[in-house]
Amino acid sequence: MKHGIGAGMVMAALLFASSPGAAAGQPAPPAPSPTPGVVALRAARMFDGRSDREIADAVVIVEGSKIRDAGTGLPVPPGATLIDLGDVTLLPGFIDAHTHVTGEASESWISDFYQGLRRTVAEQTLLGSSYARRTLASGFTTIRNVGSEKDMDVGLRNAINRGWVEGPRMLVSRYALGATGGHCDQTGFPPETFGPETGVAQGIIHGAEEARQAVRLNVKYGADVIKVCASGGVLSLGDDVSASQLTDAELSAIAEEAHRLGRKTAAHAHGDAAARAAARAGFDSIEHGSFVTEETLALMKARGTYLVPTLLAGEWTGGKLERFPPEIAAKAKAALAGRSDMFRRALKSGVKIAFGTDAGVSPHGMSAKEFGLMVDLGMTPAAALRTTGTAADLLGLSALIGTLEKGKEADIVAVPGDPLKDIHVTEKVLFVMKGGRVSVRPAAQRQP
Repeated sequence: MKHGIGAGMVMAALLFASSPGAAAGQPAPPAPSPTPGVVALRAARMFDGRSDREIADAVVIVEGSKIRDAGTGLPVPPGATLIDLGDVTLLPGFIDAHTHVTGEASESWISDFYQGLRRTVAEQTLLGSSYARRTLASGFTTIRNVGSEKDMDVGLRNAINRGWVEGPRMLVSRYALGATGGHCDQTGFPPETFGPETGVAQGIIHGAEEARQAVRLNVKYGADVIKVCASGGVLSLGDDVSASQLTDAELSAIAEEAHRLGRKTAAHAHGDAAARAAARAGFDSIEHGSFVTEETLALMKARGTYLVPTLLAGEWTGGKLERFPPEIAAKAKAALAGRSDMFRRALKSGVKIAFGTDAGVSPHGMSAKEFGLMVDLGMTPAAALRTTGTAADLLGLSALIGTLEKGKEADIVAVPGDPLKDIHVTEKVLFVMKGGRVSVRPAAQRQP
């Protein structure tokens, strides 16, 4: 696989050989010059994300970083570069609204913890850049990174934006905000194991005023979104996965301050009480929601709160309990048991469901498995694919990405066959274009 291959690739010799003049032994008319920045993608079908149906004989015209047109049987502009992808389906670039791209779990929680303590920030960020490339290659052209430390996510986002490394478009949160001894803190260790107790600069807050200050610090240093740990978590030691960890006053202060500064808010909340409190406080999304009840889902629907279910995280942790210390394994088992019933209730409730995986808990590059998990739990393949568009809405980027239509960023992926018949083909991405730039193309079309 070669990454970063430019989209323009016209073979004049082939054009000459196929022209009528060449066949008759006469000089061929000059081949049209490539129109700068214009590419035509042709495919057997397209799911543009605007309805539940596919479009046959699909053509997408890309000019620069934008989609100039998209539809059935559109003529290829003279001089444009044609990329004929054959029996594939074109889809909007995938969007993952819940990732941790600066880290990745291995087969051993203890080994991950130990190795993480030994790595410098530079090493961990460089490792994150490899995860970012893998994420883009798997079809995810935009991600929201909801929790990092020491500005690794800010640095990686900036490096991608400047073209220093290849990866998806990133929205980042810096430190997730939480309570002392909570999921966002280092729990389960003796005092001062990691030096002085963490404070507001690292997102650990005590009261509404510190909550406001933590939001301001995150925004000051580059956060695009504000993430909080409203309940306990699975992979942290020493806290109850379903217990509420922030007060109503703290949650309200965070949501109010973030929105005043133009930032969206995301609440990690496995527990029902924490999810309900975050929804009442005005948070834009509830992440995980493993034990959320019908009452809370109804509140979320009424308030327009999104659910980001991260089914893959539960599948990955709950299916590999032997990797974890006993206290974490017990929580992973409980979260996996709760999340399937919760998701079915969420479908019935009509709450807005945005695509998100918690990638990093699972290996980067396999996040498209989330589509299959949603379908297994009752969502139609078309509805599962449209959670990419819902994620774009949640991120505040629906004017730019999330569907294939005129005027939007040319974030386009191609998968073999028909995902409405087999959703798992989303796990076999053949072609990736981000902002008009081809990052992955089928092997037959790669340069030698």
